[in-house]
Amino acid sequence: MKYSKLVIAVIITAIISSGITFNLVQQRDTIVLNEEDPFSKLKSTYSILEKNYYKEIDQETLVEGAIKGMVDSLDDPYSVYMDVEEAKSFNENVSSSFEGIGAEIQENNGQIIVVSPIKGSPAEEVGLKPKDVILKVDDQSIDGYSVTEAVMLIRGEKGSKVNLVINRAGVGELDFSIVRDTIPIETVYSEVIEKNIGKIQITKFSETTGEELTNALNELRKKEVSGLVIDLRQNPGGLLKQAIAMSDLFLEKGKNILQVENNLGEKEVYDDENDLVLDLPITVLIDEGTASAGEIMAAALNQSAGIPLVGETTFGKGTVQTAKFFDDQSSVKYTTAKWLTPDGSWIHEKGIEPTVKVELPEYANLPFINPDNVLKQGDTNTEVDSAQKMLSALGYSDIPLNGTFDETTEEVVKQFQKDEELQVDGQITKQTTITLIQRIQEKLKENDTQLKKAIEVLKEKM
Repeated sequence: MKYSKLVIAVIITAIISSGITFNLVQQRDTIVLNEEDPFSKLKSTYSILEKNYYKEIDQETLVEGAIKGMVDSLDDPYSVYMDVEEAKSFNENVSSSFEGIGAEIQENNGQIIVVSPIKGSPAEEVGLKPKDVILKVDDQSIDGYSVTEAVMLIRGEKGSKVNLVINRAGVGELDFSIVRDTIPIETVYSEVIEKNIGKIQITKFSETTGEELTNALNELRKKEVSGLVIDLRQNPGGLLKQAIAMSDLFLEKGKNILQVENNLGEKEVYDDENDLVLDLPITVLIDEGTASAGEIMAAALNQSAGIPLVGETTFGKGTVQTAKFFDDQSSVKYTTAKWLTPDGSWIHEKGIEPTVKVELPEYANLPFINPDNVLKQGDTNTEVDSAQKMLSALGYSDIPLNGTFDETTEEVVKQFQKDEELQVDGQITKQTTITLIQRIQEKLKENDTQLKKAIEVLKEKM
């Protein structure tokens, strides 16, 4: 009897609950859509919210949200709607200097990843690497953020600081404290690295890069170089027209630079139109930070001129984007086509393999040590491990490589501080950290295994 009463009570409660739910939702109305208008549902939803939503709504916010959702539904990390501020940031990135950390980023499956840090930027100096996944910006998770949303958080005034938490494959989570700076528009750097060999590093393909490259080549001609190394490492790409114009300088007339294939499978072929060609032996340096326009140029020079590629497999971005600006200066950037190498290959998410594979020394990929942290005896963490490996690479052979700051590590740190005329206290603090990183960077420049191999390959052709 008690059981029966309990069952009845449960049923009555369920009925009452259903009634409450029904009363909250009210009567369901059916809206007839215009089948001939694909935007009928969108317009109806807008109208419903505008007239009946219980709070006052902002029309512009609704429209902006609808546009963002439309573009996001493409599930393409390179297609994005940008509001006025985001569009301004994007435009600065390809045409002028800006203030920030100097790293090209992209969205991939809801994650923001580093494509490449820009040469000489704060991002490069602290050790950000291609494929690093940015997890947090100033303790704020950016999971699911668009590229433009992430950029707005990361950028800031020169001299201000931003803290990033990143995840690096094979290493785990790392903390970076980065002081923002002005990122210059200069994108081409040239020098004579041996008495008759020129080196040109191209860091990005912006509006002025083609002109900068021409000037650099003219300067090297005056110095009568007899061979050239083109360094496209850590080059995140940029403008397609610049990649075409710059490749044009190194290929014979009629040679293919790339093919652009639209959504109908139709191909537009871009061939070299320049009557003049640089008559010099050339090698090209590439790595996993070489992307987009950098890959276009590398593939064109390799496949259409037989120029060897030295280094590591490139990033793998094989699509073309265009940006359209509205009169309020907001913008939509969207993928219009995929590009193919001269032999018809699509390198998207695969990259370009080097002719000669060469890796940098192991210490080139050591995790960052935050200068704001203090490493002392008793500590055990990845930063201690990095410091030990850096000291070992610098010739301090007695240093243990166990990630634990023990007595021996302290003695080696004291010796390093003494050699560098720093305060000798056995702790790795700001100035010791900065000096340690500087010495590693100097050693890497002296022992750039990829550049040395490129020169060796070049000399075989000279």
